[in-house]
Amino acid sequence: MNSAPLDLSRWQDKPNGVTYRRWVIVETGLRQLLRTRFFRFMLVVAWTAGVLVAAAGFLFAQSVSPGGWIETWAAQLGPRPQAIGSAACAMILLYPDICLTGLYSAVFWAHSFVGLGLALLALTVVIPRLVARDRSCNALTIYLSRPLTSTDYLLGKLGVIIGILLLIWTGPLLCGWLLSMLFAPGRDFLVYSLSPLLRALLFNGLSLGVLAAIALGVSSLGRTTRNTILLWIGVWMVAGWIARFPGVPDWLRYASFGFDLDQARQAIFRLDEILAHAANSLPLLDSQLTQTLTKASQAAQSHHLPGALLGLALLAGGACVVFFRRLRPE
Repeated sequence: MNSAPLDLSRWQDKPNGVTYRRWVIVETGLRQLLRTRFFRFMLVVAWTAGVLVAAAGFLFAQSVSPGGWIETWAAQLGPRPQAIGSAACAMILLYPDICLTGLYSAVFWAHSFVGLGLALLALTVVIPRLVARDRSCNALTIYLSRPLTSTDYLLGKLGVIIGILLLIWTGPLLCGWLLSMLFAPGRDFLVYSLSPLLRALLFNGLSLGVLAAIALGVSSLGRTTRNTILLWIGVWMVAGWIARFPGVPDWLRYASFGFDLDQARQAIFRLDEILAHAANSLPLLDSQLTQTLTKASQAAQSHHLPGALLGLALLAGGACVVFFRRLRPE
């Protein structure tokens, strides 16, 4: 029986390098997640929300444009509704800095709840796959062997979390905005939607940094899937539920990253300033509507921003310390 010849020649292929190994960690994590039915369902929900963002911009643009749906519909109701509809469209065109900025700020603000909620659900699925599973099956011994360091391992796992948020939150947001701009009747829609979009991306980036650090820290604490998920639910839901009780000490509120992100959302989107500016600047508003806008402006203010930012920094920093202390081959 002839055996295959043994080739002892020098390997001539180009080495892939450490960057390729980091990418393998990212690709493997995302591929495993995409195989789950629950995550695919969340992708459908996330991109449906992106389509709704585009639909909101499209409907508003087609309604307020000259000869649009508002004027056409109002003309069928008689002279007075037609005059009111024409005045409303004219007011929007005369005050685009208030109306268009306010519209897109409200749409992106509402979408941030959907994106953040879906991201938290997705992290609930992926958290046991980040570090806990590698610790339980001694995979860290292989991952952290040379030339792959703990930093490379961290970047790979961080890439998994970034990929999740890009698929569930950032991607639908940007696509929804781009689609709405394709059907915009004028340049004003692009100009006055950029600031709300940048604020939405700022909140997106802040949430990404905080959630990535906390998720890695929680995943590195547990060695089993069940314990890791229970710990994550406690950090997310239980702490957030306790923070909403009246009379709870401020330090306990700041221990909930959900409460802290809510405060950051209010400060970043600045809906309070937009509503106050609309109440003081827009004409054709009666006193009752002006008072309603003023009350809504006061309700939208962020009253705990410094403490919330400090709480987020401490939570993220503490999670990073836990992650690097636990990141040892078993």
